Amino acid sequence: MTPVPEIRAALLAWYDRQARTLPWRMPPGAGTRPDPYRVWLSEVMLQQTTVPHATPYFLEFTARWPTVSDLAAVPDAELMAAWAGLGYYARARNLLACARVVAAGHGGVFPDTEAGLRALPGVGPYTAAAVAAIAFDRPANVVDGNVERVMARWFAVETPLPAAKPELTALAAGFVTDDRPGDWAQALMDLGATICRPKSPACEACPVSFGCAAGAGGDAATYPCKVRKADRPRRRGVVWVLRDADGRVALVRRPDRGLLGSMLGLPTSDWSEA
Repeated sequence: MTPVPEIRAALLAWYDRQARTLPWRMPPGAGTRPDPYRVWLSEVMLQQTTVPHATPYFLEFTARWPTVSDLAAVPDAELMAAWAGLGYYARARNLLACARVVAAGHGGVFPDTEAGLRALPGVGPYTAAAVAAIAFDRPANVVDGNVERVMARWFAVETPLPAAKPELTALAAGFVTDDRPGDWAQALMDLGATICRPKSPACEACPVSFGCAAGAGGDAATYPCKVRKADRPRRRGVVWVLRDADGRVALVRRPDRGLLGSMLGLPTSDWSEA
């Protein structure tokens, strides 16, 4: 049985010493909570993106648009241009939609509960929990891929992903208390990012190795178990490059939904496996 109080105490003590310095984060013990806008913006940017890649974008966005109301006033095309390179462009559209609702419907102030955050456009369970915990110190269960991996190893969960997700979420909930919920969420994130890595976990440096069932068995790297993904289909199509006499290239606006939604691109045919 993984000792919950002992693990919480050890991991929070490690976080107090080793917390990563990130531009959207307040250090442990600072005595103030981070700006909800910055927490929300960072969480949206970090979906499917690494910290080193997202950080320059975060710094640029917060310099150009320091408040959610500033961001809400940005024209769609300007926001999409600033987002270019972060990928998953539906996030940018949701980002702008959410900012506009917060600015117009909430006076530029983010709701401070999970339920209130979930009601915003584009805010799912993970982002709502992360903002509630980190920005408002609510006892929310913040579960991303890092946390799933940590739980799978602590409890040596044999069920493969994605079927194991409900079980891993329930296990993570057992560690959430009213005591420092924001720091706890970030401590788990830091543990997964720096110690309990997907490959070559640094078990010898882990502050909570005493509570890890997979580590005790010497096979932490084999968790979480995963079902082999099906091969991705290859699709083919035609791309046209149309130039006028001045050398200008014709572009089209892609549909809002689908690959590179709302972005400018070259005109193409449909794509198929044929």
